[in-house]
Amino acid sequence: MSVLTEAMAQLAAGVAVVTVRDGRDDLGATVSALMSVSLEPPLVLVSLASRGYLNEVLLRQDRWAASLLSSGQAAIASRFATPGRPSARLLLEGVPHHRGPHTDALVVEGGVAALEAETTKVVPAGDHTLFVAAVLAVCYVDPSLNPLVRLRGRYRAMGVT
Repeated sequence: MSVLTEAMAQLAAGVAVVTVRDGRDDLGATVSALMSVSLEPPLVLVSLASRGYLNEVLLRQDRWAASLLSSGQAAIASRFATPGRPSARLLLEGVPHHRGPHTDALVVEGGVAALEAETTKVVPAGDHTLFVAAVLAVCYVDPSLNPLVRLRGRYRAMGVT
């Protein structure tokens, strides 16, 4: 582990699953680099490893969804973080989900929030790619649940009051 990786692991980050429909297949990955960029207009940013397959697909498919996971969804985060994973449909088997009406991407239910977005700008950034996206819709927000966070290389439940 590099010193920078260790330093950045000290910063708690929310955990989300980004999904996209690519023709007949569904893809997704766990991310902890998703953030709000602007409220007017509503913009978000996600950072993906440039060598990843999801990055390749998002370069050709502009519309995607992000499900912000709740503390009880660490298993879902782990499924989508595993290398060589199967279709997102298989990863969500037995997990409540639906297709977003604006993106046709899979949206995980039971999280703290979910949104649909359309990429408006792509920025290469070292070994990652930044996707700036307009928010098309907020699918749901559930402030009664605690968010799942990643801190020091582990998923942790975040207790909020």
